[in-house]
Amino acid sequence: MADAASAPAQDPICPLCGRPIPPEARQSKHHLIPRLRGGKGGPTVLLHQICHNEIHATLTETELAQVYNSIEMLQSHPRLAKFITWVAKRPPGFHSKTPGGRRKR
Repeated sequence: MADAASAPAQDPICPLCGRPIPPEARQSKHHLIPRLRGGKGGPTVLLHQICHNEIHATLTETELAQVYNSIEMLQSHPRLAKFITWVAKRPPGFHSKTPGGRRKR
């Protein structure tokens, strides 16, 4: 029986979609309050890159700072909720181009 010290580390879980983030997956840190809106040095979360891209394609920096500054609020946004349902059916390392550009700051 292996002890906890020799057990392989589990992949981190993306707090937005709930899927594991394997080492080979594209990933990035998201500032819950955008750096340009007072979030420099504030809390960050590790997300799949596709999840991070969808957040910034959906919401402006101002919306992120004022309203959608927690995982729970992000998950409550109708477009992001639809995206989460869609991406949850994809493998953990899945990535594709996010349609549309980044929202204006």
